[in-house]
Amino acid sequence: MPSIRPISDLRNNANEISDFCRQTREPVYITRNGTGDMVVVSIEEYERQQALIDLYGKLAVAEQEIASGAEGEDFPTIARQIREHVHGKL
Repeated sequence: MPSIRPISDLRNNANEISDFCRQTREPVYITRNGTGDMVVVSIEEYERQQALIDLYGKLAVAEQEIASGAEGEDFPTIARQIREHVHGKL
């Protein structure tokens, strides 16, 4: 069930709304004159959502590259390169 609160609660109970957002990782919907106006989320949740949007964008670019015929590298090759980068040549 979404948390919907009037804009006056944002002014009068900001700490309570902040605690709710951080503890539940859920947004609080703020209304003005009975109509949806804004959404409040914790900074952690906002950053998580932004990272997902960035990841989805990168995946879309990769899918377009594959669709246009670009060739990728196989997983064992990439995994070996990452291991070498992290641990040095084996």
